[in-house]
Amino acid sequence: MDDGTTPAAAFEMHHAHLRAVAHRLLGSPGEADAAMREARARLERAGVGDPEHLGNWLTAVVARVCIDLLRGHKSDVEQTHEALLADSIGLALVVALDELTSAERLAFVLRDLFAMPYDEIAPIVDRSPAVTRHLTERARSLVRGAALDF
Repeated sequence: MDDGTTPAAAFEMHHAHLRAVAHRLLGSPGEADAAMREARARLERAGVGDPEHLGNWLTAVVARVCIDLLRGHKSDVEQTHEALLADSIGLALVVALDELTSAERLAFVLRDLFAMPYDEIAPIVDRSPAVTRHLTERARSLVRGAALDF
């Protein structure tokens, strides 16, 4: 600071206002504290020298930090939603597969999930390729029907 004021002292002069801004934007005291720590670190790195406009500069910094934190939350929420969706789809598939016979389940998984040809699946399920195709189609139909029941 040009007037001999340390960045820490300058930050403390505006602390109440900045924390109120962060709390209003983020909605939680803990997140507001995290934003305040980041804003203080940025002040110390930047070494802003004009104490007359320091309050405005710090308010802008806190606002930017809050926006960054909010963007991060959106990403976390999206990831959580995708994980929950994947879990529910996995559960639905397990329930649907339970409705199949062993031969249907095996033919379905090998064909639809691993793209194996029917003539390679047939000896595994001890059926002809034509019957294996029928088993897979029947399994696919049952799985789709079970998935619709959810």
